[in-house]
Amino acid sequence: MDDALRDLVIANRILAAHNVVDAFGHVSIRHPERPDRYFLACSKGPAGVTRADLIEFTLENEPIDQNGRAMYAERAIHGGIYQARPDVMAVCHNHSAATIPFGVTSVPMRPIFHMGSVIGAHVPTWDIADEFGDTNLLVTTHDQGASLAKTLASGRVVLMRGHGTAVAGRTLKEVVFTCVYLQKNAELVTTARTFGDVRYLSDGEVERAAQLLSEPLSQNRAWEAWSDAIDTSKL
Repeated sequence: MDDALRDLVIANRILAAHNVVDAFGHVSIRHPERPDRYFLACSKGPAGVTRADLIEFTLENEPIDQNGRAMYAERAIHGGIYQARPDVMAVCHNHSAATIPFGVTSVPMRPIFHMGSVIGAHVPTWDIADEFGDTNLLVTTHDQGASLAKTLASGRVVLMRGHGTAVAGRTLKEVVFTCVYLQKNAELVTTARTFGDVRYLSDGEVERAAQLLSEPLSQNRAWEAWSDAIDTSKL
């Protein structure tokens, strides 16, 4: 348990170091011993998250011991996905600027290079207005979280129109890896489109490359390199 929570703190800082999150955005893990609960930091910038900031929640997004700490308004994203996907062990919500244009245009978010294969061959877009009309775009209710999870379906990434993305995975390392390369893939697609027509990876290439990159050798290599580059003296 202690190692899992330490890794969650590190994940917050890695995502901040890669500018996937800034003052906003959050990452969680399902409870390692109780699948009906998850851990998420209190409401603060991810770069400054420590072990003392982590709060345990039910899948209905109720805190077990809030202890006076402010909570992220959008924890319904996490609870909704965990409820819908028993296979998911970690979730990240972020506002990566590079991904936003793909959620508000007809340009598809598809892998353009092998590292981007981890996002999946087809990334759906969820539009909160389709079911809930005009809102402040935040996912704050059970119904909104369930709707987002339905669009994510069995995938790893869902774009959120005018807002950001939600990323789900079988491990925390997988989620962090996917978030970093989702952002890089978005940047590369944007650049490539200024050159001309884009040749995306084929579905078969996506499947094979993602399988390779999902193996522990690749996942651990990235995690270790990114962990070494951040300050882990005060977790």
